[in-house]
Amino acid sequence: MNAEPSTKRAGRRAALILAVALLLGALIAIGLLRPVPGREDVPVLRVGNQKGTTRALLEASGVLKNIPYRIEWSEFPAAQHLLEALTANATDVGFVGDAPFLFSFAGGSPLKVVAIASLGNNGSSVGILVPENSPIRSVRDLRGRKVATGKISIGHYLLLRALEKNGMTAADIQPVYLAPNDALGAFSAGSVDAWATWAPFLDAALLQGKARTLVDGSGLVTGYGYHVASPDAIARKSDLLRDFDRRIARAYAWANGHEQAYGEALAKATGMPLAVALSYARRNNPRSVAYDGKVLEDARQVVRTIGKSEGVQVRDRNIEDAFARDFLRQ
Repeated sequence: MNAEPSTKRAGRRAALILAVALLLGALIAIGLLRPVPGREDVPVLRVGNQKGTTRALLEASGVLKNIPYRIEWSEFPAAQHLLEALTANATDVGFVGDAPFLFSFAGGSPLKVVAIASLGNNGSSVGILVPENSPIRSVRDLRGRKVATGKISIGHYLLLRALEKNGMTAADIQPVYLAPNDALGAFSAGSVDAWATWAPFLDAALLQGKARTLVDGSGLVTGYGYHVASPDAIARKSDLLRDFDRRIARAYAWANGHEQAYGEALAKATGMPLAVALSYARRNNPRSVAYDGKVLEDARQVVRTIGKSEGVQVRDRNIEDAFARDFLRQ
């Protein structure tokens, strides 16, 4: 028997390939076949991460299983750097403290809040530290002293609020603006008299046994954190942002019932000592918060305080415009 001509065989193969391609296209179009994770056609959500904390929580809690899109993580040392990346559209969404974001909003930032969380109990995740043997016993004793904090940070906001409550302003002290690790070094070396900081740096300093809390954020700061997104992500990736928010809420619930596992995962992801990570996990107590009048009034208080701070430019903006209300639980 003569072999089938090669041209005829090639024609049949081409027809078969075309038929399979048309079938796959039809299945994808009607939703019966979904793209395989890792392929270029899978949607991507770019998430900014501060020192591994959000990522460690989400991965440890298992809420990222069966996710229908791909996450691209970017690491940032502090909120200010993350906000700059969001503004430049270099990432889509990230978690920051309320004060850093509202500092940015008051200066004209186009970013918006798409989810709200509460961290710590009544502001306990933020504090002003002094050396254990320091003669400083009250906020008024900070007059003329060097106080380290991060520029445009939740520690900075706590410092302003504590001074305001005691009839003082930033002009009454010597602010020293340093990144967290640099501030820890300066504080440990005695180069500054006090340090306004936040967890887990707060935990690290206290666990060293050479610091005590002069005042924490109780009654002074809200303890809120914001998941903030770029206008482009809100416009083009709303479904991804909503799904991501739901997963974060589930991760928060998990964290509060699994502090040991959360702390261990955090230590592994960030390299921080296990004792510090466990202290942070116990202190953090994250939970999702609904958008309401209290959230708005607390945000207005932040902006009012910022407006009184020397050298901070505040625009006349409606605070409600800081929140993407279509995304937020009422």
